[in-house]
Amino acid sequence: MQAILLFDGQCAFCRKGVGILQRLDWLKRIQCRDFRDVPNLPACAEPLVPEQLLEEMHIVTPDRLHAFAGYRAIRWLAWRIPPLWMLAPFFYLPGTLWLGNRAYRWVARNRFKLVPCEHGVCQVPFKGPT
Repeated sequence: MQAILLFDGQCAFCRKGVGILQRLDWLKRIQCRDFRDVPNLPACAEPLVPEQLLEEMHIVTPDRLHAFAGYRAIRWLAWRIPPLWMLAPFFYLPGTLWLGNRAYRWVARNRFKLVPCEHGVCQVPFKGPT
């Protein structure tokens, strides 16, 4: 069973990042899904909160018991994507969790500025099922 990476499919920056990740996923361990497609969110023992999905990408583990968000998701992915294996230990050095979380959240907040949206329009608001 594959892990599921939940990302913002309306974000050009996110789509580019996922495209790179998919090319590096030689072992096909990760399945990527747009979190805005709410009916297709995976089952997970940890709740997947739409507002949190908008703020940070999430990875749902293959056993569907855990969901890691943001920098923690990057650390989890680094051990499973062959070209990143050499970098994975560096994500655990003292202070990297604090620094990684801050850097990740800054990028996530500014993602619509970093890579322009299609046709100059981003649809940031998320409205889940009513």
